Amino acid sequence: MVRIKSVLVLLLLIFLSQTASAKVVCTTTVLAGIVEDLTGEEVEIIASPSVCPAHYDIKPSDVDKVRDADIIFIHGMEPWVGELLNVSGSKAKVVKVPGPWNTPELLRQKYIAVAKALEEEGYSVSLKPSLDKINRTEKYLKEFAKKNGFVGTPVVCMQWQKNFVEFLGFNITVTYPPPEMVSAKKYEEIIEKGRGSKLVIDNLQSGTELGKKIAKDIGAKEVALSNFPADGNLTEMMIENAEKLAKALESERVESERQTPGFELVTGIAAAAVAALATRRD
Repeated sequence: MVRIKSVLVLLLLIFLSQTASAKVVCTTTVLAGIVEDLTGEEVEIIASPSVCPAHYDIKPSDVDKVRDADIIFIHGMEPWVGELLNVSGSKAKVVKVPGPWNTPELLRQKYIAVAKALEEEGYSVSLKPSLDKINRTEKYLKEFAKKNGFVGTPVVCMQWQKNFVEFLGFNITVTYPPPEMVSAKKYEEIIEKGRGSKLVIDNLQSGTELGKKIAKDIGAKEVALSNFPADGNLTEMMIENAEKLAKALESERVESERQTPGFELVTGIAAAAVAALATRRD
């Protein structure tokens, strides 16, 4: 009887070792959101969404995350990945998913690439529901852009947000690189080309001080968009970014109207007329 129980326990352990799901690690919330959508399983994330992964400083806890991983998804802009793998001794398969992702079309490409890599490692993925959601989001954003007057509106844009901003129909007068790459001469060029723009669209993970300075110098409204979702996935982040743009553009319109010559006179006359009408009714 004891021998039979021992054999059953051994068989159970062998079965569990064969069916246990592989451990997936992603360098960013972008990749993690894609994997979780496709598999329905949570994954380990290394870099915080509040910073650019190219400038992320690895922590001791990151070594533990990758040590036993079976597959690691990276963008290719993380210079610390090689060091992390060496220190941890990880033998995980590293899958590079390069390029931008912040338009529906680019995002579809990323989902397809990640799904293929997961399937090759034996994962069961559900691609169609994710692609359907991206398609619905694309339609919604196009309608949202028209409704809120994005199309043709002149803006200055941080280059990492260029694809998304163009997708929404804005007219980009000039783009600017990360702050550390902007010389005094380059800054003058940005200001000259950016005059008349309604918004300065920043990239949150690159810092916002430069964008705010540009906005002040050309009389525009600064708004910072994210390229890495803090919560949820990329389609939700795209909608949140579009809503930020709509709010900033409406704020810019209100401020512009207040600065229009004669605005105070017109509003004063209107207020007096309303008061007179109220008095007459009394």
